[in-house]
Amino acid sequence: MYQNLLFDLDGTLTNSAEGITKCVQHALHEMGIDEPDLKKLEVFIGPPLRASYIKYFGFTPEQAERGLELYRQRYTDIGIWENKVYPGMMELLGLLKLAGFRLGMCTAKPEVFALRIADHFGFNDFLEAVTGCSLDGKTDNKALVVAESLRKWHIDTPEKKANVALIGDRREDVLAAHANGIACIGVGFGFAAPGELAEAGADHYAATMADLKELLLHK
Repeated sequence: MYQNLLFDLDGTLTNSAEGITKCVQHALHEMGIDEPDLKKLEVFIGPPLRASYIKYFGFTPEQAERGLELYRQRYTDIGIWENKVYPGMMELLGLLKLAGFRLGMCTAKPEVFALRIADHFGFNDFLEAVTGCSLDGKTDNKALVVAESLRKWHIDTPEKKANVALIGDRREDVLAAHANGIACIGVGFGFAAPGELAEAGADHYAATMADLKELLLHK
């Protein structure tokens, strides 16, 4: 099907809801906004945080930058580990590697954090490359991260791109994949709203880990 697979991190490789929402909650509290319902803050999982502060709380760019600074105060050593690998994911990665797939991580999370997470959970045993955003916001766009992932693998023609898929759980993953001329496999065990991935135009959909395994290994 596709031999080169780029995995999103939050909502795809790991369930990072606790850490991300608690860190957003902390930042909002420090800025005078109390939001006791962590579920409402799950919209922050996936898209760049600066843009989410502006979209969901009407922050100015300056306020969004402050919100990000406060978020990282808690995330750097606490929130980053309030995180769990999805059941079955390590087995799937092992099977994919054994079958000869090329695997990478492609995330809108800052690369410095993504590298720590990959090392902590053992993803480096399976991944050839980990690519994320810069801390300064200059690459706060998933399409730019996908482009960098493809550059690392020297995938630069339509023919080569036809053999690549990004696996992710949010519309931003679909749009970023298509902006770079590759397919997107949407997964239903992450944080997309109902119908979000289909509306964005995901090329394939796997509702469960078992479905993803079937899709990748048996088609």
